[in-house]
Amino acid sequence: MNSQQSNKLAVISAVINASIIGLSFLFMKSALQSADPFTALAYRFILSFLVLSIPVALGWIKIDLRGKSLRPILGMAILYPTLFFALQAFGLQHASSAEGGILYAFTPVLTVLFAGYFLKERTTLKQKLAIALSVFGVLFVVIMKGTKLDMSHLAGIILLFLSVLSFSGYSVFARKLTGQFRPIELTYIMMAIGSVAFGAMALIQHGMNGTMEQLIQPLSISSFWIAILYLGLLSSLMSLLLQTYTLSKMEASKMSVFSNLATVVSMIGGVLVFGEQITIYDILGSVMIIIGVIGTLIWGKRKTEQAESLNTNSHAVTPPSQVRANQ
Repeated sequence: MNSQQSNKLAVISAVINASIIGLSFLFMKSALQSADPFTALAYRFILSFLVLSIPVALGWIKIDLRGKSLRPILGMAILYPTLFFALQAFGLQHASSAEGGILYAFTPVLTVLFAGYFLKERTTLKQKLAIALSVFGVLFVVIMKGTKLDMSHLAGIILLFLSVLSFSGYSVFARKLTGQFRPIELTYIMMAIGSVAFGAMALIQHGMNGTMEQLIQPLSISSFWIAILYLGLLSSLMSLLLQTYTLSKMEASKMSVFSNLATVVSMIGGVLVFGEQITIYDILGSVMIIIGVIGTLIWGKRKTEQAESLNTNSHAVTPPSQVRANQ
């Protein structure tokens, strides 16, 4: 597969991932009507791990970890999914989901900063402007709906911001680890860690509160099963696999801007599922987000092509006549 086909697949992967994440907000909202956050997350990741374990056990998917250190993956898994979802769950107990949307919009900005420092990824001025336009599009949609950061929710806002930092850090370290592990290997290990971490959190929480029956109660509700099947199979398993694949082919700074497409998809889902009204602000914000994503891709592609051209020229064989002229 040539680099052009690989880049196209990475873009398709990133768009599908953003679509899955955008709709996941609707399904998570449904799941939380029947269970607390830790219980929902526990079922979500346990289901993901069990489903992925079936083809692994049958030998259809090969997981080869011989001679590979798992320590970097454990560190990355602490950031995502463990810290990201845990901080998000606690944060949303003290702040609104709309405030979380404002903070989540800054993910591309933080990822660019982290990727520049840790991975030495460089972005052009035009790319930075495109990313800024996409971020502004998200903020425009949320703020024009009358949402703002309420400082009385300071504890929740801090936790939500830390969750965004966790996701940005994960994007950078996952990009680094894709050279050592295949996307399926990273996904499998992280699903295992997520299922253990959130399963333990749910058990500890209900054990301390004396509410162990609430761990089983949601399983009798059909809407909870529908939500968990989507969240477990698509929003956790497929999404993480798509993220790791995309990061193996695309810079972390470039991939992060796709996260803002989730806002557009969530907006469309709200209209189709809940009959929410779409406003001119939603349309304008969506246009800014999409233009920002396209701009990041186009200017990033030109930068890559220029770098490849320079690299090719630097390795070109010098003609004998030029050698003699230089002597």
